[in-house]
Amino acid sequence: MTPPPRMDPDALLQVEDLSVRFRSDTGVVSALNGVTLAVRPGETVALVGESGSGKSVTSLAIMRLTPSPPGCEVGGRVWLRGTDGRPVDLLALPGEAMRKVRGDRIAMIFQEPMTSLNPVLTIGEQIAEAIAVHRGTSRASAWNAAGELLELVGIPEPRARLATYPHHLSGGMRQRVMIAIALSCDPALLIADEPTTALDVTVQAQILDLLRRLQKRTGMAVIFITHNLGVVAEIADRVMVMYAGRIVEEAAMRTLFQAPRMPYTVKLMRSVPRLQIGGERVALEAIPGSVPDPTNLPPGCAFAPRCSHAMEGTCDVVGPDLEEVQPGHFVRCVRWRELAGGTAR
Repeated sequence: MTPPPRMDPDALLQVEDLSVRFRSDTGVVSALNGVTLAVRPGETVALVGESGSGKSVTSLAIMRLTPSPPGCEVGGRVWLRGTDGRPVDLLALPGEAMRKVRGDRIAMIFQEPMTSLNPVLTIGEQIAEAIAVHRGTSRASAWNAAGELLELVGIPEPRARLATYPHHLSGGMRQRVMIAIALSCDPALLIADEPTTALDVTVQAQILDLLRRLQKRTGMAVIFITHNLGVVAEIADRVMVMYAGRIVEEAAMRTLFQAPRMPYTVKLMRSVPRLQIGGERVALEAIPGSVPDPTNLPPGCAFAPRCSHAMEGTCDVVGPDLEEVQPGHFVRCVRWRELAGGTAR
């Protein structure tokens, strides 16, 4: 299959116009609406947004882990560059071919390890299974590699831990096991779906440091899904802000933090607690309202009902396109020029 003519020649993964529709008793749920993104080798791209914005659905659609039709309909293209350098559309692959890609070229760390790990299999069996399936090695060789992976992710007494079960480990240790499984076949792309959400801040810092070191060692690309902007500032190269199933702003991490242009991005940043030492205290802001019902999205800009800068007859009529503010910085807002310079509140 021929890749699109505008595909980034340096991209490892390129998603084009990805849409996901779920059918429910209450109607059609538009979970994703035309998501387009690219990830380059060795790059960390963060997907940020409130719960319900479409971050996890994006990752599941890329991995082909959404329900089968007619319960779920997925549209668009997901191009992954193969080991031979040629792009392949993952959404067009037969099931067996996609199973060979999943866990090998692309791996995923799920949000809650206790629901992702099999409670009746030992840690060693679960890591060795992935290695045996994708690499065709013997059980003894896969078991030995599993011990090396546990050591790599910083689990003490790794050989002894191979015989333990998930419930014997702490939350942080289980997350390290999930990382070991994800890295077992040296993936070119790792998708991390809020891997630190349920962990305390100390363990969270350890996991982030582990991911940075492993990425530097292996050169893999990372899609990091989170709602924590503090984590984004530590780990991301580029940031994509999502709202109501769309990307509403995209920029390099430093550019986004220094000069956000979408009112939603500004509100997200102002809802993050800050440590104030001396000087005037700033009240913590909250974004009014909630993410719109995906079965009944508002006309025009989906953020307009919650935006203090929305203009009647403009923002609530036509949905804005992504516009380029400067090279590499895109925003979905018809008023971004007026609100530039820090005037958005």
